[in-house]
Amino acid sequence: MGWKLSRFRAGDWVEVRSREEVLATLDARGCVDGIPFMPEMLALCGRRFRVRAVAHKTCDTAKQTWTGRRLDTTVHLEGAYCSGAAHGGCEALCALFWKDVWLQPADARSDAPARRAAPGCTEADLHAQTRRETPPGEPTRYACQATELFDYTAPLAVWDLRQYWYDVASGNHSALHVAGVLFLSWVRWLFPRVPIGYRAFQWLSDRLHLALTGRPTPVLTQHVREGERTPTGQLGLAEGDYVRIKSQREIEPTLDPRGRNRGLTFDPQEMAPYCGSVVRVRRAVHKIIDEPTGRMIEMKHPCIMLDGVVCKSVYAPRRLNCPRAITSYWREIWLERVDPPAVAAAREPGDR
Repeated sequence: MGWKLSRFRAGDWVEVRSREEVLATLDARGCVDGIPFMPEMLALCGRRFRVRAVAHKTCDTAKQTWTGRRLDTTVHLEGAYCSGAAHGGCEALCALFWKDVWLQPADARSDAPARRAAPGCTEADLHAQTRRETPPGEPTRYACQATELFDYTAPLAVWDLRQYWYDVASGNHSALHVAGVLFLSWVRWLFPRVPIGYRAFQWLSDRLHLALTGRPTPVLTQHVREGERTPTGQLGLAEGDYVRIKSQREIEPTLDPRGRNRGLTFDPQEMAPYCGSVVRVRRAVHKIIDEPTGRMIEMKHPCIMLDGVVCKSVYAPRRLNCPRAITSYWREIWLERVDPPAVAAAREPGDR
């Protein structure tokens, strides 16, 4: 099957088309190629952004298969996130998907999109599409780009080599980065299949990871006993506060055997590389939309979002180099307050 890469590249400057131009591209459901243009995106019309990444692929969180999915002529923009204003105040701050037809080069205002013969969609239609039909008495079910992701993407096999070429051709990553990610993925795939010399291969794996990433193989080695409740801790963090992410050794005793603290997973592959870093709190998250069901989840204890701390997909075996850059959620017990001047402090070398 054909695969259409965006005409834009990572680093390009683009302008979101006017409301009238965008609405004229949409079908009756407010979509292009099945991707919804959401009401929150209207506020960004007419503004200029830099392309953060070409979204030629993504990861499935809607059906939670956690596999790679492919899509055409789509990008992510720097600083363009869903505010959740039209979706019950969801605080997930998801990265938005932008179809090429909704954008134009920042220096080409006359580059107009093709208009549909029939009226496309109105702003009222966009707002109507944010709710699914829900039986009386049941909680509201929302629809957004995240909840519908599985339906507007196509399967992407990990062995489809085109994706890795597009990782480079799109400007998302350098060839050296992609080669290193693929090599370490092969090492991790081989690791549990070694019939003999397990300890020697573990030593080799750690040396390779240290050489290429600066840290050992990302695995959890400690946790609370089976059946015991994981500890909690509250710092009362708010936007703008500075924290140090504790080392992996400090975090592990707060996790259950599945690597979770009160239901929230600590991913040693994508979260541990940030351990030891001093970062700013982006926001405390109290409610988010559950993507598989579309229902709003109210959190008993807020999770913490941190500036610049996102999934880089350098370890995820079935979605390597996913450009979605989903923001990680952190328990306050995994963090400690620091004063703003500490921001200049370097990460502890080799910290785990």
